[in-house]
Amino acid sequence: MRPLLKYGIPAAAGLATGGYALSQGEDPGSAAIAGLTGAAGAYGGLRLAGKYSPSLAQDSKRLLGKTEDKLSRASYNTENDRISDALLGLSGAAGNVADRITPRGMGKVTAAGLVPGASALAGLGGIALGAIPSSMGIPGFADQRIDPESYGSSNSPGARYKQTTGTAGISNYQR
Repeated sequence: MRPLLKYGIPAAAGLATGGYALSQGEDPGSAAIAGLTGAAGAYGGLRLAGKYSPSLAQDSKRLLGKTEDKLSRASYNTENDRISDALLGLSGAAGNVADRITPRGMGKVTAAGLVPGASALAGLGGIALGAIPSSMGIPGFADQRIDPESYGSSNSPGARYKQTTGTAGISNYQR
């Protein structure tokens, strides 16, 4: 496989997985781990597609060959000419498809399903892995955002005087 495809596809899948995790509100550390594991999952998916594509191509040809035989035998057993012609046409189409199946083509089809699936699954594992440092409060993994409306988050009068919220804003007349 060409190096650009061998490493470019997993890199793109890792960026997509990490970016999606970040867009869903994950902290930056967990999103980075999700991106790295997503890239590793995509690389593994490519390797699996390359490894099993020759055997998948042979199995597909054998399965389509059996289908062609069954359809042609069924067409001889029918009495209706239209059904017989349709079954013979299907058997010819199955034979044409079986002739065009190559290991390289089957590898592309297999990779089209395995790469995104493996990347997403590995990215989900990366988010789960990022929860460990997040639970320990490690910066970059824990949610460090500050609520500007909570008391103590700024130099506002509410933060300096610590007003109670139970009776704040209620005059003596209303009590």
